[in-house]
Order: sequence, then structure tokens, then C-alpha cells
Amino acid sequence: MKPLTIIKVGGKIVEQPDTLSQLLNDFASIPGSKILVHGGGRSATQMATRLGIETKMIDGRRVTDSEMLQIVTMVYGGLVNKNIVAQLQARGINALGLTGADMNVIRSHRRPAQPIDFGFVGDVDKVDGSRLAELISAGIVPVMSPLTHDGNGSLLNTNADTIAGEVAKAMTPYFDVTLTYCFEKAGVLSDENDDNSVIPHITHNDFLRLKDEGVIQGGMIPKLQNSFDAINAGVSQVVITKADAIGTDAGTKITAN
Repeated sequence: MKPLTIIKVGGKIVEQPDTLSQLLNDFASIPGSKILVHGGGRSATQMATRLGIETKMIDGRRVTDSEMLQIVTMVYGGLVNKNIVAQLQARGINALGLTGADMNVIRSHRRPAQPIDFGFVGDVDKVDGSRLAELISAGIVPVMSPLTHDGNGSLLNTNADTIAGEVAKAMTPYFDVTLTYCFEKAGVLSDENDDNSVIPHITHNDFLRLKDEGVIQGGMIPKLQNSFDAINAGVSQVVITKADAIGTDAGTKITAN
């Protein structure tokens, strides 16, 4: 099967002109088929503040009430997404910005209100990989924002890491998929205070051992769990690396064994 590279990039990178420009240059230079999945949380918070709407967070996760849903729809599906699309077009990449509602490509259900009511937040039920494959075969590069829909007319705020993982799984019947999570660190670190302590390769047994030893902790645990879920579903490789290192051998490679 032909290779497909899926890049997930966090809001910190896409919200700064310099880091976004470097990322899009690197992304544009990746050969073959590709998909970009982006966040944008800080931009949403800034927009909410400008409009006098309070941002509520629980355990680091955004509570999306009806007013905040309007904000994240404007920011994720509009401002951030279309800025990326326009800049990719300037680099010769025929990009198409998507929410999960477009072409019914990602269907979700609203997360139950118990034990915590996060509001209009979606957990993914289904990704239509065949539709995405059709776009890619037509030479289009999907740029996916962290919004899905429930099939009943409601958009839902959905974690971008989750979207990237679920999209990667859905593309495995059509491509040999590599999923890359880009963030501000150089990879998974053995010492969180030492950016040079990148662990170059992690298997599932390594993950369990490092988690028990307390080396892997906090937000890295769900990121790695998402990674192994993707591997178990047929994704060839997951890479966790710094945004300015995509397309290189830097970072941490996640494999089954």
C-alpha cells in the first residue's frame, strides 16, 4: 500500500506565525499522501476573553457550553483552519479544511454528563476513511479541525489527539499509515527537565514498565495510550516529536514490539 503521513500539531505551534510557517514548510515537503490535524485551544481562549465569555477548565480540559461551542466553531473551524489552508495553498498544496460534519467524515456522540459534564464535547464513534481516501486520491490534502458532529445537527468539540488517532485507524485499509504527534518537546523524555533525554523507541512492554517506574506520567500517558491503540488497529508507526523535526528521524518511535 502507498504510504500516508498524518501529522497532528498542537495549538501552540499553529497560533504563532513563525512556528506555523516553519511547520507548514516542513509539512509541504513531506512526500506522498498526507493529512494535517490541528488544535487551537489558546486562540479559542483568547477569543472568548475578547468577547467577555469565561473559559472553564476541569482537569486541564475545556468545558464547552453553548457559548463556548460558538467560540470554538469560529476559531477551530474558521480562523485557525482556513489560515492553515490558505498558507498551504501558497506553498502549492491543494488543501481542504474540514470539520467532522463536512461529508459526514467524523460522527461522534456527546460525552455523558457523569461524572463531569463537559458540555458539547464529543467522543468519536466513526470516521469515514473511504471519503478521506477519495479526497486524497484526487490530490487533495485534508486539514482537519478538532470539531465533529452527532448526526442530529450539533457540532461537538473533540480532542485533536483523539481525532488524529481515529483518522489514522480509519485510513489503515487504504494506506500504510504513519501518525506523528508534534508538540513542544523533542519526544518522550526519560527526564522531563532534560530535552536531550529522548527515548528513541518505545514498545508496549516498555510503556508499561516506564509508567510503573514513574518515568512516563501526566499528559504523556493518554498520548501513548492513543498511540498504542492506533498501532493495535493497524497503524504502522507512531512518532512523537518536536514540530520542527517532522520529516527527520528525530523523536520517539512507537511500535508494537
